[in-house]
Amino acid sequence: MVERHTNKSARTAVAAFDGGRAALTALGLLAALALFSACTPTVKVEAPKEPITINLNVKLDAEVRVKLEEQAQEDIQENPDIF
Repeated sequence: MVERHTNKSARTAVAAFDGGRAALTALGLLAALALFSACTPTVKVEAPKEPITINLNVKLDAEVRVKLEEQAQEDIQENPDIF
């Protein structure tokens, strides 16, 4: 009779331990879920408050090309046997 009582107490203790272990596992999973949801990366895109200024000097480059082409045409007309 004593052995039966001891076995019943041991089973109750093991069942309580398993229940506590399951609760700890569930608590750990909830903590991990909260941690991962708190670490979600966020990307924020905003337009600049001041306009972007880009300076290009394309006009000067175009003028130089036109002058070189005109000079080449004049030289070819003046010297048709140059080539």
